[in-house]
Amino acid sequence: MSAPSLPRSDRPRKIVVGITGASGAPYAKRVLELLAARKQRVGDVDVGVCLSSTAPEVWALECGGNIRESLPFPVWGLRDYRAPFASGSAGWDAMVIVPCSMGTVSRVATGASESLLTRAADVMLKERRPLLLVPRETPLSTLHLRNLATLSELGATILPAMPSFYRAPTTVLDLVDSVVQRILDHLGFDERILPRWGDEGAPTVKHD
Repeated sequence: MSAPSLPRSDRPRKIVVGITGASGAPYAKRVLELLAARKQRVGDVDVGVCLSSTAPEVWALECGGNIRESLPFPVWGLRDYRAPFASGSAGWDAMVIVPCSMGTVSRVATGASESLLTRAADVMLKERRPLLLVPRETPLSTLHLRNLATLSELGATILPAMPSFYRAPTTVLDLVDSVVQRILDHLGFDERILPRWGDEGAPTVKHD
């Protein structure tokens, strides 16, 4: 099954951002920073955030501070099914889970909607709306690969947190942004936070 495309309309696009306890909280932080800046600048996006039970602990370790006090968008409770994106009838447009733990991958792949985060992912799959998973794990077991393949077959986009190096990055933020720019691309937002392949003057790694 091919990945669903984002519907186009004049209203702001409604995006769910799920954050789990996998290592990689800086990716989520950067995605939300850029979406918040876009909302202020352009006004074409609304965001709702949901967390796994371990996301706050990993966020504090990797980003510092209280995740609920750090985010620029509403954060819904672990089992607060009053959240609008808990129902397909609310018409939210897409979801990204960043970073996405292998436990979350397993639960989404089997339809085990035991939290708001996995329920929201289930909604995206059943409504045939874009669901983007950003797994951060290594190495991957055969079970991990099977679950990821299942989700791909169901229409989810699997975008591993694998930074690129052809731009000759010089900072950790450059590496984070090489993944985040791809995430935003697949959510339908053209945010040019780094030079793209083929851009005039874009730095690239030379190969012999």
